[in-house]
Amino acid sequence: MSGFFRGLLRFRRGAWEMLASVLIALGVFMMMQSFWMVAFTYSFLVTLVGTVMFIIVSHFPE
Repeated sequence: MSGFFRGLLRFRRGAWEMLASVLIALGVFMMMQSFWMVAFTYSFLVTLVGTVMFIIVSHFPE
């Protein structure tokens, strides 16, 4: 787990891509659920942030 945080602090691709992927998955889950309107309201924004973050992070060094 400490390797994950070390990768985040050093701007390495692996850790940041995982974080962006989790954001995308969270946004899709928020969009698909039907029991909490606040989550549905912010689902597109979370998915968009995750997608843009993934595009930017893909240019980080390995």
